[in-house]
Amino acid sequence: MSPQPDTSTSSALRFDRVTKWYGSIVALLDVSFEVGCEVVGLVGKNGAGKSTLMKLAAGLLQPSQGTVRVGLHPAGTAAARADLGFCPDVERLYEQLTAVTFVAWMMRYHGYGRRDARARAAATLERLGLGEHMHRRIREYSKGMRQRVRLAQALAHEPRFVLLDEPMTGLDPVARAELAQTIRSLPMQGVGVLVSSHVLHELEAVVDRVVLVHQGRLLAQGRVGELRAQLPSQPHRLRIVGPRLRELAAMLVAWPQVAQVRVHDDSLEVSVVGEAGFYEALTRLGAGWDGGVHEVVPLDDDLASLFGYLVG
Repeated sequence: MSPQPDTSTSSALRFDRVTKWYGSIVALLDVSFEVGCEVVGLVGKNGAGKSTLMKLAAGLLQPSQGTVRVGLHPAGTAAARADLGFCPDVERLYEQLTAVTFVAWMMRYHGYGRRDARARAAATLERLGLGEHMHRRIREYSKGMRQRVRLAQALAHEPRFVLLDEPMTGLDPVARAELAQTIRSLPMQGVGVLVSSHVLHELEAVVDRVVLVHQGRLLAQGRVGELRAQLPSQPHRLRIVGPRLRELAAMLVAWPQVAQVRVHDDSLEVSVVGEAGFYEALTRLGAGWDGGVHEVVPLDDDLASLFGYLVG
């Protein structure tokens, strides 16, 4: 008999003032955030507490203080495990098994009968692009195929939330692109995602929001653009391309918003402090000056730059 889905109205994976320590070492301190039907990126340096947060949500660890809930259920309870899929950062697969057999056995641990477990395993592997390979032994798989098997075991029981701890590690560019597309599609299927990665530019492409942790503390959370806007004192860097760069640099350096202009062979790098009126003035210049402005590219409206500014 298969487990019954949770039909509660609560729709969030929630960390509420979570603290975790190991002896005298504080791994997390008073961390609060939640994940709805969206993709939330968990960002931080090695040792910042990302994997600890994942293990707390999965019920593999218990918080020293605070609570972690999956919907209405405390993390680690049977009801919470039924609502959660977990793809940890450490790969542990049974090499001698076929993918469909391995995923089916994982479904048996969720309480599904033999026939239902195998049907769910096959359907999920098919959806993840392993339909024609699911009967091959896992030891014959590429890194990307193995990662899809791990994702399949996290999704086949139709959880409401899935935890993906460093899922892109070791993947080639094609496999990363395919996995990113899969992750991006999960909220459309009613699944909330908490995903950590050190590949920040690729993580940025799939997340709706980010949660930044540093030395066990919650540093910031929100959309990348919103967080960047909260750093008005941090110069905004742009690359400007045009045909008469030195003339353009001479004009820009006199503007009150411009802190610095660097001239390169094919572009200018401009640092802007206090952006009020800058873009309007640049638009007027590009339209009215016969030299023209061909291209304006932000250089630090990205997750890696934002994280670097925040942690110093």
